[in-house]
Amino acid sequence: MDKQPIKVHHHLARAVSLKGLGAEVKAVEGINAKIAVMLTRGVGTMACAYLFCVLALLSLPDILIQAGVLTKGDVPHFLAIPGLILIVAWIAQTFIQLVLLSVIMVGQSVQSAASDARAVKTFEDTERILDALDISTEGGIKDVLDAIKSVDARLADSQLTKQI
Repeated sequence: MDKQPIKVHHHLARAVSLKGLGAEVKAVEGINAKIAVMLTRGVGTMACAYLFCVLALLSLPDILIQAGVLTKGDVPHFLAIPGLILIVAWIAQTFIQLVLLSVIMVGQSVQSAASDARAVKTFEDTERILDALDISTEGGIKDVLDAIKSVDARLADSQLTKQI
């Protein structure tokens, strides 16, 4: 028996793009929550992953020069600037790790709370639907069934009357 692969294309596309960001930002209250959601979704895109990759690769030539793998003449001059590795290290280790990490955690908490609220609403809606479909609940399908039985009874009575 062949198992069909689970298709995640539509989930993956949403996860790596900024589509729907406006709706998510509008769904939360407060400027801090809005900023956290924007940054969390923005950092979670492939564009940001590529940007971070480029940032990390900027310091690679200088590291390779210091390790003796390359010479300064092997790379373009702007990639061998003495302070470049320090600037990249500060951005990556200080700013991104200290600032962005906490903002992402807040954004995930906000998104999680919104997801929990949607789940509760879906559960309540499902309970209402199931309650309406219960044959013993007043105001739901019981009323429909009672009406059908009433029509059936009237039809049976009218047929009996015609036969007499």
